[in-house]
Amino acid sequence: MPPARLVDAVRRIMRPLVRLLISYQLTYPLLIRILKSVYVEVAESEFSVDKAPLSDSRINLLTGIHRKDIKKLRNERPASGQPVAAASLGAQLVAEWLGSDRFAGGGEPRALPLKTTDPDVPGFDTLVAEVCRQDIRPRVILDEWIQLGVARLANDHVVLNTGAFTPEHGFDEKVFFFGKNLQDHIAAGADNLRGRESPHFDRSVYYDSLGPGSIKELKDLANELGMQALTRLNRRALALQKADSARSARNGPGYRINFGIFNYTTSKRTGKDSGEEG
Repeated sequence: MPPARLVDAVRRIMRPLVRLLISYQLTYPLLIRILKSVYVEVAESEFSVDKAPLSDSRINLLTGIHRKDIKKLRNERPASGQPVAAASLGAQLVAEWLGSDRFAGGGEPRALPLKTTDPDVPGFDTLVAEVCRQDIRPRVILDEWIQLGVARLANDHVVLNTGAFTPEHGFDEKVFFFGKNLQDHIAAGADNLRGRESPHFDRSVYYDSLGPGSIKELKDLANELGMQALTRLNRRALALQKADSARSARNGPGYRINFGIFNYTTSKRTGKDSGEEG
């Protein structure tokens, strides 16, 4: 039997997720099909012995899924699941803009001319050319960013909006980061529960008897300190990745890191995901 406390924790995790799923008409039967597929994928990729393929019976024993369903799922891999290319490219551009001394000064992103002919004055076109491996016109990216609230155009200069690590608008872009960040946060917590030798940093500050004015002050402080931490870590990570790229190519696959910050506030009167009960 699984630990009762773990079952309680999973139930708590599922509440806000199920609320989101119902809001977007992702119903229980569809969720069950997704869960079955993920159970089979994880069993195959992470619970094999000596990298030998698992039999349907072994997967049935690990997951509780009927063998006929396992066979069907193994022959029908989902076609989706690829990251949103535009969101991933946008994240790389923002990271370079905030982290490189060529495009930022004093920890703040510079306003970049949309197009520059002076090699000593990098522009938005310079940024796009350095980050994008394919031929993409800077104006195409800028128009998309303006629509998403990531940047704006002022006096022929592109200005990066504060807090541009994630877009303000655009469902596809926001849901990309939603999946990416929550996947890694849950993976970090799961590793810690399983007792890995070097635990992932996972801490929070929690108070539940605050007034509206205090909540606003703390949210503003969290946003300010969070952006400082993200910007500082981004600059260091960008410099290290550039220095490590040649060594990583010689020594095999590299590692990745995802550092995230969140804050959440709600009234205890709503009864949504508050208190200690599931």
